[in-house]
Amino acid sequence: MSADGDAAEETAFVRTYTLTRGRTTPRHLMSVDTVLDAGPGQPGPGQVGESEEILALCGEHRRSVAELAGRLGRPVTAVKILISDLLDAHALVISVTDAYATSDEAADADADKRPNPHLLAALAAALKRKWPDAVTYAQAG
Repeated sequence: MSADGDAAEETAFVRTYTLTRGRTTPRHLMSVDTVLDAGPGQPGPGQVGESEEILALCGEHRRSVAELAGRLGRPVTAVKILISDLLDAHALVISVTDAYATSDEAADADADKRPNPHLLAALAAALKRKWPDAVTYAQAG
């Protein structure tokens, strides 16, 4: 490869710590299988191009953290930090699917499609035990 090709490749490469502005942990708890959807907000003016790519991918349909990291070719931790910024801006939302509904609710056509409150309460209690210092959200109930 020529010297010009090497220089172009080096300028196109952005180090991960530059994308995350030196941060090493996301502000939101999420796993690699957390599913995200586009939200009503807009990313902040200082957010990187990868954030726009994340929004474009999630705008097509719901995507998991692992899928976004794979499509961007970035480490999962770095993508979680970018997602965390987008969650703060309400440009992304974490999807809650019907997988949490009980079988009785699924059988009833008129059943409320929200997650089962007993399951969510048990999940919240378990999460508080596992991560007692985690950030809680007022709108989460």
